[in-house]
Amino acid sequence: MTIYVNATAKRSGHGTKESPFKRINDAAQVAKPGDEVLVAPGIYREYVNPKNGGTEDARITYRSEKPLGAVISGAEPVKNWKPLEGSKNVWVARIPNGIFGDYNPYKTLVSGDWFIATFIAHTGDVFLNNKSLYEVTDLEGVKNPVVYEISWDPDFTVYTWYTEQDESTNETIIYANFQGKDPNKEDVEIAVRENCFYPSEEGKGYITLSGFNVTKAATQWAPPTAYQEGMIGPHWSKGWIIEDCEVSHSKCSGISLGKYKQPNNDNKWLKWKYKDGTQTERDNICQAQIEGWTKENIGSHIIRRCDIHDCGQTGIVGHLGGVFSIIEDNHIHNINNKRNLAGAEIGGIKMHAAIDVIIRRNHFHHCSRGLWLDWQAQGTRVTQNLFHDNTLPADYNCNIKNMDGLTPGEDVFLEVSHGPTLFDNNILLSDHSFKLPTQGVAMVHNFIAGAFTAVGRGVNNGAVSKPAPRYTPYHVQHRTEVMGFMTILHGDARFYNNIFVQKEKRPGMVEIEAANKNNEWTDANLTCGTIPYDEYPTQAEWEKQFEGYCGMGSEASDRYYNPLPVWAGGNVYFNGAVPMKKETDALKVDGKATFELTEKDGKYTFKTNVYDLLPKTNAACICTETLGMAFEPEQKFENPDGSQIVFNYDFFDNPRGANPVPGPFEDFKGSVEL
Repeated sequence: MTIYVNATAKRSGHGTKESPFKRINDAAQVAKPGDEVLVAPGIYREYVNPKNGGTEDARITYRSEKPLGAVISGAEPVKNWKPLEGSKNVWVARIPNGIFGDYNPYKTLVSGDWFIATFIAHTGDVFLNNKSLYEVTDLEGVKNPVVYEISWDPDFTVYTWYTEQDESTNETIIYANFQGKDPNKEDVEIAVRENCFYPSEEGKGYITLSGFNVTKAATQWAPPTAYQEGMIGPHWSKGWIIEDCEVSHSKCSGISLGKYKQPNNDNKWLKWKYKDGTQTERDNICQAQIEGWTKENIGSHIIRRCDIHDCGQTGIVGHLGGVFSIIEDNHIHNINNKRNLAGAEIGGIKMHAAIDVIIRRNHFHHCSRGLWLDWQAQGTRVTQNLFHDNTLPADYNCNIKNMDGLTPGEDVFLEVSHGPTLFDNNILLSDHSFKLPTQGVAMVHNFIAGAFTAVGRGVNNGAVSKPAPRYTPYHVQHRTEVMGFMTILHGDARFYNNIFVQKEKRPGMVEIEAANKNNEWTDANLTCGTIPYDEYPTQAEWEKQFEGYCGMGSEASDRYYNPLPVWAGGNVYFNGAVPMKKETDALKVDGKATFELTEKDGKYTFKTNVYDLLPKTNAACICTETLGMAFEPEQKFENPDGSQIVFNYDFFDNPRGANPVPGPFEDFKGSVEL
């Protein structure tokens, strides 16, 4: 059955074409498996709370009749601004609190585990012509704003706002500096609702959301140890499809594939304080397994062809709930660009437990961090993606005091996971391509212009004088059940048929590198290539430790805690990029290698002379058997169904031969539209 919704209807009807509902949520209360909710163009200022889920064979589909024509907004317009006496730029609005219901985002602070609490922010937000203003902590910051240089748009940071409560009238007061603009003549909105399209109950699976513009929700911080929410999300269910949507301006996260609420372990580190956050995370993983976290019940979602941008924390966030999912063909950009939220859960995508998740053909750029895979990236494949400009603002002269303690940004951060985690046929152009405090990783046929950082670091838990290794779980192969826990030994990495191109080192980045030589969390290395693995053993060297008797009563040895071996072959190095010493067939190419990524009318063109300089090589075709298995889970680098991968297709799915060309392109003609 088709259920019709039209915001311009004279009054809300019964959901027929002749008598449509005015609100999407009215349709969401009656839609049953197999139904389609067809939504006419218009702005729908409401929270859509689906009452029912579909089934694997009979989904419930919510479709915008015109692509992006139906807007689900968490904001409301404000037109009662009055000039603040004595100021030409500052205006004040008084908002009756009844509009907020039981959730007032101007009383609610952004907070949660791994949020840096010195940053004070409310979950609410103020928008001028679809652009988010900067919150300050007092009225003086509105009257006399100061440029916030670490923002990607420092000129706009003087557009500020401040909020307080008038308990006597039960009103929220908002002061805002519109820099000479009249807010009653401009498009000014405030975020009111916590979510836009999100079931309040768990288990509402097999829903499709197609073609909507979803924007401006007052979402809360979404760490892995809490109930993770977004503007959109399946809320601990199975089989959602989110497609062809524009997702923007969430206070924290745009789309959540995250964890359900465990009342006994929800931001427990922040609230109870006596257990460290990593231990509470281990606890909630095991509790989730007891409470139904299985392949049969959770995950297997698809997010595809979405434009996800201008969210404060993440474009997509997830812990446990995103297992076995596919994230493909999305444009993920301008995440955390305001830099007014800080903590350890920020990125274009930030996922824990990306078990058997495929992330392919996405475009990540201008994010504080492009892709962050944290814990349990087991069976994860990242393929055919484009990454660039994922860092702090390029024109900001950074130093250690300005950093959030986790590096100035990178294309990919892979943290304390045992793998197998596979990166193939990607283009990575930021100053830092990978941050790698991890093991069980393979890189095949990538174009890598940035450096590796944090190799051999970043796996302790920050204790000052006590040992604090982070034990993280690994799982039954292609399942969620926990198989074991172990610290990160480092190594267990493979590099085959990649192209490494050393970039010119920018002055601000050189300062960061110099300041972080002894940083436990990152060395901020800027030298491109596999050189950070210089001292890691070959397989033969590693196996030699175990010659003879190794059982009970054998001589005490560190052999079980030494770094694991590293493998490499067929890699090519340009502009002085440096291979590790034990990489016996590394090919260093003379000549000045150049590359350029340009944009015109939303289309990106990649140009490089690398393939002109590249001599004929004897690179071998790589497959699952070449890569072996990740050490702790004893799992091969294979497809989610256990079948082998042969890397005989390139970035554009063009076939490769028995002796393929290194890098992501088999037949490159100087430039290509990506």
